[in-house]
Amino acid sequence: MTLPSGHEVWALTRHEDVRAMLTDPRFSSDRQNPGFPLLLTNQRRVTGFKPSLISMDPPEHGPARREVVGEFTVKRMAALRPRIQEIVDEHVEAMLAGPKPVDLVQALSLPVPSLVICELLGVPYADHEFFQTRSSRLLRRTTPPGERQACVDELRQYLRELLARKEKEPGDDLLSRQLAKTNDREELVALGFLLLIAGHETTANMISLGTMTLLENPADLAELMADPAKTPSAVEELLRYFTIAEFAASRVAVEDVEIGGVLIRKGEGVVSLGNTANRDPNVFEHADELDLGRGARNHIAFGFGAHQCLGQNLARMELQIVFDTLFKRIPGLRLAKPVGELPFKDDANIYGLYELPVTW
Repeated sequence: MTLPSGHEVWALTRHEDVRAMLTDPRFSSDRQNPGFPLLLTNQRRVTGFKPSLISMDPPEHGPARREVVGEFTVKRMAALRPRIQEIVDEHVEAMLAGPKPVDLVQALSLPVPSLVICELLGVPYADHEFFQTRSSRLLRRTTPPGERQACVDELRQYLRELLARKEKEPGDDLLSRQLAKTNDREELVALGFLLLIAGHETTANMISLGTMTLLENPADLAELMADPAKTPSAVEELLRYFTIAEFAASRVAVEDVEIGGVLIRKGEGVVSLGNTANRDPNVFEHADELDLGRGARNHIAFGFGAHQCLGQNLARMELQIVFDTLFKRIPGLRLAKPVGELPFKDDANIYGLYELPVTW
């Protein structure tokens, strides 16, 4: 297929083929490789960062990931649960105390994961509007190259200054702990950039889409409200159903490779269509239907293999807490606009909603 950039690439659609490609070392994540499938013209010119985890290959990727993966273990995430619950409670309280209707994106979906990732990284939440506006522009495919580069430059400078302050006054946060391990400040700038954007954009969009979907399926929502033990399975199904960030799993072949009986030659780009793979009828029965009791964790919404999403445990926990709390505290919640009138992010690299008006 041909990307908007004019780049001709292979598209993988079967679940089995996508997983095979994502675990094959003959496919590279290096965004600077001339054959890497970039969506946009001139996208490669957006520069300034050292390669981050998402674009590293062996042997560099393994050690770099091990340095930070301990920050996202199930045990460490469980320790964060009370604070995340507190953050969600505060924002739901503010919704209840304010006027109706309310835009759930601004009132809950964005601030909750933004505040969580800020606290985890040691980024002042007072700066959240700065990085949210710039990350939103970066993720829109319609943003002009010059503006895109300006966003990168501003975020890079912000993170450099933040790390300089942490060198003098380290805190109990991820960036401070990483500073104690390495002298490579530019590598930490790249890591901070990746985690700051990925840590709030993806979860925020899933909160909005998940809330919209549950409100559109009142029988399913009633089941969840009656038995919160079903929420983890519902979260997995919502993740599978939407698969909002599939272009992170693009690769370029560094050798000739056969996938699914097709020869992909060295230097050719490959895009794994995770949304299609997550609806593969050979893997998921009635794959196009939303089945909140499906509980299938073999989806690839978080990718697969060595580059599988670092923050997946955090995202799952945030989504579970938000859905359980929101619908318990506001049982009469409903959409204030028909779904057909909602502004979906059709122009962004991470799918979601720009706005979700709700009332009760």
